[in-house]
Amino acid sequence: MATIDEIRDEYEFLDERDDRYRLLIELGRELEPMNEALKTDTTLVKGCLSKVWAYPTVNGDGTLHFQADSNSGITKGIVALIITLVQDRSPSEVLRVDIEGQLAPFEVQKHLSSNRTQGIPNMIALIRETAERYAG
Repeated sequence: MATIDEIRDEYEFLDERDDRYRLLIELGRELEPMNEALKTDTTLVKGCLSKVWAYPTVNGDGTLHFQADSNSGITKGIVALIITLVQDRSPSEVLRVDIEGQLAPFEVQKHLSSNRTQGIPNMIALIRETAERYAG
């Protein structure tokens, strides 16, 4: 998967809204497939109009690894952006990432209705809570 800087450069290069949508949808398709058995009420991110699931694990080296999925292409692309920022980083690194600041250039609110944007802060909170739990 590309870095957030590479994704942002490509996103900013695209002028057309439809091209930006396609980029986000493609990012979502590149997410690591999430095991269907992990898509439960427990892993469902609350507050999303679309269904979003997130499942954190800890790698052998102590870094955090997240599996995530959504039933909406655009939402899944935004989830992929978030995952790109935190994937396979130590809990302390994850806590230092300004996720909202890194997402700002992508104007997430323009791609999602207000009902759909409610889940994004909840996903970010889940990531931070996971990092806090393992940072100690």
